[in-house]
Amino acid sequence: MYLIIVGAGDIGTPLIEIATRSGNEVVVIESDPERADYVVGRYDCLVLNDDATVHNVLADAGIEQADAVISTTDRDATNIMVCLLAQEHDVPAIVSVVHDPEHMNVFRQIGVNTIENPQELIAEYLYRAVARPAIVDYMRIGDAAEVFEIVVTEDAPIADKTLIETADENLLPDDVLVVAIERKGQDPPLTPQGDTRIKAGDLLTVYSAFGATPELTDVFGHPEDRVN
Repeated sequence: MYLIIVGAGDIGTPLIEIATRSGNEVVVIESDPERADYVVGRYDCLVLNDDATVHNVLADAGIEQADAVISTTDRDATNIMVCLLAQEHDVPAIVSVVHDPEHMNVFRQIGVNTIENPQELIAEYLYRAVARPAIVDYMRIGDAAEVFEIVVTEDAPIADKTLIETADENLLPDDVLVVAIERKGQDPPLTPQGDTRIKAGDLLTVYSAFGATPELTDVFGHPEDRVN
């Protein structure tokens, strides 16, 4: 893909690393000279030390051929302007971070995909890692639902049972689904069926309509989550 990334700060720089490492053609626009120089010396991409809200700068960045524009600056006004200019050029994918929740409606009105308050998301993730150590990774869906990863312990109630048996014994509620199983020696991950047997050491990807509550993580053998 041909990506234009605006901003090389705390959010933009890791994004640049991921995008370049994945083999994309990346152009970075960064107004701060020191940040721009840092990216030039570290990543294989074109860097423009300029103002992305200027039409000619986006033209120099090759916006006409861009598959996506991602605006990551710490100023919502700048991100909005970049997104509007990208829309004028019919860029297929336009994404922006949003720092102030009060500005969220503006981004929605102009039809931009957003990541809301990334600092708060990071803080929540870090707190979750401490407060709920059993959860390997998670993603919130709506107000309550979550998709999360969790390892099955040897003494877990669900260990050595098939998914049908877990349902018959009411170990998993109807609105909890095991959607993938990563097992040592198995590649790719297993797509579970009713007769799939859960084993200790399995890394499960689980959907829960009510989230990863302590009562639910107990089923996978993690009562330690109740301490927090």
